[in-house]
Amino acid sequence: MTLRVQILKDKLSQSLGLPFQELLPESAIKQAISELKIKYKKRLFDPIITLWAFLSQVLDTDKSCHNAVSKIIAHLAEEEVEIPSSDTSGYCQARARLPEKLLEKLFNSSAKNLEEQMTEDHLWYGRNIKVIDGSTVSMPDTVENQKEYPQPSSQKPGCGFPIAKIGVIFSLVTGAAVALCIDVLNTHDIKLARKLYSFLKPNDVLLGDRAFCAYADIVTITKLGCDAVFRKHQSRTTTMRKGKIVGDCDKLVTWHKPKRCPKGLSKDEFDALPQSITVREIYYYIVIPGFRTARVSLITTLLDKSTYSTLEVIGLYGKRWDVELDLRHLKTTLGMDILRCKTPSMVRKEIHVYLLAYNLLRSLMWQAGTTYNTPPLRLSLQGTRHHLINFIDKLEAVTLQKRRRIYRTLLKVIVHKPVPDRPARTEPRARKRRPKAYPSMTKPRHELRKQLQTA
Repeated sequence: MTLRVQILKDKLSQSLGLPFQELLPESAIKQAISELKIKYKKRLFDPIITLWAFLSQVLDTDKSCHNAVSKIIAHLAEEEVEIPSSDTSGYCQARARLPEKLLEKLFNSSAKNLEEQMTEDHLWYGRNIKVIDGSTVSMPDTVENQKEYPQPSSQKPGCGFPIAKIGVIFSLVTGAAVALCIDVLNTHDIKLARKLYSFLKPNDVLLGDRAFCAYADIVTITKLGCDAVFRKHQSRTTTMRKGKIVGDCDKLVTWHKPKRCPKGLSKDEFDALPQSITVREIYYYIVIPGFRTARVSLITTLLDKSTYSTLEVIGLYGKRWDVELDLRHLKTTLGMDILRCKTPSMVRKEIHVYLLAYNLLRSLMWQAGTTYNTPPLRLSLQGTRHHLINFIDKLEAVTLQKRRRIYRTLLKVIVHKPVPDRPARTEPRARKRRPKAYPSMTKPRHELRKQLQTA
């Protein structure tokens, strides 16, 4: 058993582990296990091998447990050791033994380590920009998942899937996810955001859409020593007759404390809010054909117009769209949109592993971009994943010197075809390929089976 474990650790660290050795080396995993005081038995699927196999599983296009176990068997096939069973129960039990806190800690560490590689040249006026947004993920229709993350109330029982709401903060510089919150579907984005503000650091600037533009939240962000740039909530009217005009379509306005305590705030939190705050309001027009929004009103706590000009703030908010692309990478490119685990605990673990794998890919893109003087955000995450998967087999079967040369080649091919910058690109929101003409389920599957049997 000990020999097989060591062989797997060597092979995985040389192949899958090599590109991520700066952010997730074996020593970092062991340190996290030690800090959390996690005890485990000596078996083939110990926490380190299980984690590497889990990462490999979410990075692959075939995300089945059978494929993950098959890779482990293939790693051991050429060695003179006993081959493990192809049954997936041992691996699935090992994944279930992984503590959620361990995966959460490793995810947070991956984001922190990547951000430490940023320099002053990467910042916006010396400020680190973070972007926040919410989304949803679905999961298998099991009793446990339905109880923890109920399906939409508009769907009939047995005809829908459990859905979880996630809130994520991304770094605008690296593209990495830096904070995560998971809750039920009917949770408002702002409730998720209030659980994520603790991950902000002094001098950060937070971008968000109008769902986050609330009086209490702007106060909270400024108390943390940070600033915010949000789109103004639709419930607030826009007029240039009030406030101090500081430029074209740019003014300072005073917001007063709400008369009633908003939902989601305790009475003590509401009482602690100041009676008024001063914010800066900027509005502008979008005249690009095909864009849904014609007029945008921004609210920001960046009050100094001489330092943060109107055009610079507008340009900064224009980059908020990057968070939509980051979420698309997670859900569509990596396949997190539809999860596979059948219990709420495993669902949360799967989400954390997806975000950990996403951050590790971002770290590989960052290293490739900084090595070959290409903006890391202009690199293709899908292309990076393809190159990584194709290079893994080559990395594990060569000498150390040759492995380093192959790794340098990997970085070079990642930057070979950067994604073109296409501002104001417009495409019709329509699909050409028609879906199959199957009807949607309006009854549980067991009732439909009975109809077929009696027909």
